[in-house]
Amino acid sequence: MRFLPALALALCAVPPILAGTQLQPPGPWLDSSMGLLQAELTARFGPGQKLRIQRGLAQTARFWRSGDGGADVFENFVREEFVPAGPALDALSGRMEAIALSLDGHLREARQDLKRDAELDLGPPLAVDGLLAGFDPGAHLGEDGFGSKLAFAVLLNFPFTTVEERVRDGGAWTARQWAEAWLAERFARRVPGGPEQAVAEAGAAAQGYLAGCALRMDHVVDGRGRPLFPPGLRLLPHWNLREEIRAQYREGKAGLPRQRALQRILERIAAGTVPAVVLDNPGVDWNPSSNAVTPPGDPAPDDQRYRMLARVFRAEREVDAWCPAAPTRVFRSFQEGRQLPEARVRRMLETMCGSPLAPRVAALIRRRLGRALEPFDIWYDGFRAASPPEAELDARARQRYPAAAAYARDLPRLLRQLGFDPETADRVASRIDVALARDAGGAAGPLLPGGRARLSTRIGPDGMDFKGFSIAVHQTGHCVQRLLALDGAEHPLAAGVPGRAFAEALAFTFQARDQELLGLPGPAPGQRALEPLDAFWTAWELSGVALVDLAVWHWMYEHLDAGPGDLARAVPALAGAVWNRYYAPVLGQKDCALLACYSHLVSGRLDLPDYPLGRMIAFQLQAQAGRAGGLGGEFRRWARLGRLTPDLWLQRATGGVLGPGPLLEAAEAALSAGAKAP
Repeated sequence: MRFLPALALALCAVPPILAGTQLQPPGPWLDSSMGLLQAELTARFGPGQKLRIQRGLAQTARFWRSGDGGADVFENFVREEFVPAGPALDALSGRMEAIALSLDGHLREARQDLKRDAELDLGPPLAVDGLLAGFDPGAHLGEDGFGSKLAFAVLLNFPFTTVEERVRDGGAWTARQWAEAWLAERFARRVPGGPEQAVAEAGAAAQGYLAGCALRMDHVVDGRGRPLFPPGLRLLPHWNLREEIRAQYREGKAGLPRQRALQRILERIAAGTVPAVVLDNPGVDWNPSSNAVTPPGDPAPDDQRYRMLARVFRAEREVDAWCPAAPTRVFRSFQEGRQLPEARVRRMLETMCGSPLAPRVAALIRRRLGRALEPFDIWYDGFRAASPPEAELDARARQRYPAAAAYARDLPRLLRQLGFDPETADRVASRIDVALARDAGGAAGPLLPGGRARLSTRIGPDGMDFKGFSIAVHQTGHCVQRLLALDGAEHPLAAGVPGRAFAEALAFTFQARDQELLGLPGPAPGQRALEPLDAFWTAWELSGVALVDLAVWHWMYEHLDAGPGDLARAVPALAGAVWNRYYAPVLGQKDCALLACYSHLVSGRLDLPDYPLGRMIAFQLQAQAGRAGGLGGEFRRWARLGRLTPDLWLQRATGGVLGPGPLLEAAEAALSAGAKAP
């Protein structure tokens, strides 16, 4: 009896570069063993187990290599390790879930400790911090899982599922079935530790580089050598620079020269023409328009941005060679990371970018500003509730939060104001540690059920400014989501969200209320009617940024020999092409490279599409919270839905599916309100 010989051999295929290594396919003996074993195990355990046996054998054969053993080893392994459905499989499922959680949790803890001094501001950095941050203690975990045959025991007994199967069948699955699907998913590919470690090192190097790219804005000058920004202002690209553009709308016409200077800085970052000498250097003045530095010094541009991107790409190419079924980072990021095909995401992004609403919303913005729009108006911030000038917002934040401990103490109040019941607010807040960040900040953990989360935030010597507060509120959303996801979860492997876009969406629902959390009044009814326009304008901008990220990665795969200099020329051109198609007709300036300024382009490994998707999701979540009468209770329910497929999660969360439709419809309706608003 023979079992699917062609399929079995196809599943064992490995890329050509592996010829002559210990990971060669095992040879034709596997073909005959499969059929004999299927018949033997079916006779032993009964015809009711036939489909499980068939699938388990195929999954095991998919990754078995000559170095794992010959026919006798394969056959004995299958006979000993296959577990029939019933109490024995129940026990195996529980044991493997507990082991997977322990491994994941302790590895995350180790990674967090290794990166601690690179990410947190705990004192003067050491040279070794970068090496520690780039060391991944789990890089060899997958390799060791196959070498020890633990991975084969999982693949023999639990189903490896495709995205298509999860979409088709997942709505009827129990939490245990989802947990078992994610247990098997961790062995979806067999990559040696070397390539995995290279990816970790490249990512850490990029993050370390970006953390050191701060600009001393009080040394940014105009054509007459006059400072444009207040003393002591130090901003990180791109996060802080973008937020400073938004903040300057509160200054009226006085903010216009600063916004133009900030645009020029971001364009130079995208083009790789920022002089290296100005990075985090208070000893020189810099005119971003002319690119002149005073006193005159080495004018050499910072060339590390595209060196880092090239290194990240090379590391991913090492992984590609071991993933014949998922042969590019682009494919893996969509099918494995997002559970969505790239074509569907691209259609959503292009629908947003090409929406006929964009010129209509732009006309409303133009009327409100009383001037022609410029490229930096892609970050227009005037549809949100009216607020005081940035200096007053900074003063409020600094008074409340002079140090990290003050923000930690205020967490219970913040969560209550967001609508969480007092018991939940106090319990969750008590499990969030707040630390100082070297960069813009982040969130980590919890590492294990019952563990603690860590929020890192940037706080200056005189306290937390409003930008820092807004980012901290966003990171608080991440911490709360992760804590609640594991809170009482019967099957923690099934906990979480479908992907990064959903995590960002949940954090956006917190950040949208940052000014109210700082003690400012909420938006008036007329102002609230304009909120869909703010959501649309933000998603419109981010969708273009995401399309540039996609274009860059496809370009790199089409030009495998390209170096940093080639990237420095290609990336601004790719960004300019997207700008010319969608944004120049609305905002002007042909060939503008602003869409390539995001730091994620260098370090995120194709993460940028998650941000516009997150905005689309967040809009639906906020609408659902409004229908339910508050955020806290709904957020708690959303956090516990689990790691489902995207559409299934949204159906259970809001009754909708993933896409730009609800946001576009609401923005269309809001335009009539905007036309009447001052």
